[in-house]
Amino acid sequence: MLRRDLSALREVRAAFTLVELLVVIAIIGVLVALLLPAVQSAREAARRMKCTNNLKQIGLAAHNVHDALGRFPSGNKVTNATSDGTTLYFSNWAIQLLPYMEQQPLFDRYDDSVPNVHNNNKFVRETFLQAHICPSELRPRTVIAPGSYPSSGGNSAQYATSSYKGMSGVSATGFDQWAGFPSEVTVNMNSKPGNRGILHTDWAGGPTPERFATVTDGTSTTIFVGERSTRTTPNRGAFWANAFNLYDLSGAYPQSASLLPDYDACGRIASDIAQCKYGWGSFHPSIINFVFGDGSVRQLKTNMDMVVFTQLATIGGGETAQDN
Repeated sequence: MLRRDLSALREVRAAFTLVELLVVIAIIGVLVALLLPAVQSAREAARRMKCTNNLKQIGLAAHNVHDALGRFPSGNKVTNATSDGTTLYFSNWAIQLLPYMEQQPLFDRYDDSVPNVHNNNKFVRETFLQAHICPSELRPRTVIAPGSYPSSGGNSAQYATSSYKGMSGVSATGFDQWAGFPSEVTVNMNSKPGNRGILHTDWAGGPTPERFATVTDGTSTTIFVGERSTRTTPNRGAFWANAFNLYDLSGAYPQSASLLPDYDACGRIASDIAQCKYGWGSFHPSIINFVFGDGSVRQLKTNMDMVVFTQLATIGGGETAQDN
């Protein structure tokens, strides 16, 4: 009889009580809550590393272009530069890097004898390139129409979104952009030519693609390409194959609004909407990745001194910005 009672007692104790079950669930919940940030942090670190590798690949390709041609690629290559209304946009820096990024077949499909918006270039414009997409991007595989087009036409052209833009420089007037219309670039050249970036709008008879020798501030302290992502208004984001003004090139401003990864939020606080159109931004917490002219990739903090940021943007401003 006693043996049967002890056996029954053991059988009863083999099960969890409701209180014990709730305690176990609570402990598991606490452990998950503690581990989740670490998992998310590890995933973000992996995404940031992939993004860094993308920029390293872009920087290496740019150096290979210089080795082959004796110059860096054009920022945006245009013709008919005497009038904004008839300016024709052809290739850009990202298209010219294709053969040096193991994309020779895609480069061969680009027809640079016709403008960028021509139907001959539809396949290239709508092709996604992993090397131009940061893993943290919210819309990594989207083909959409950009927010504006050249006055010379092409309003039906669509483009694959991307995550990077080239640095065009610092505006001499606050309005005229090195990535803008030829008339704007001419104003800057006549005012402060040293304020241009490594990548900018260029054309025959005007500014030409840069060389190592023209980067007198030093390639190690001059930005080449950086991240451009936006949570809102994606048609004002980056499009790697778009050769028109602000869609593959940005600029530098002394206002921190230009570093926000949100076009609409930038527009609410910026003193000029150009700071948002030609802005930057990433979804990495508090930093933006940039590749410099020497091929090195560095993380610039979004709360950095914006005067220093403008100094890092120019090839011949005479500044002595140091690493920080």
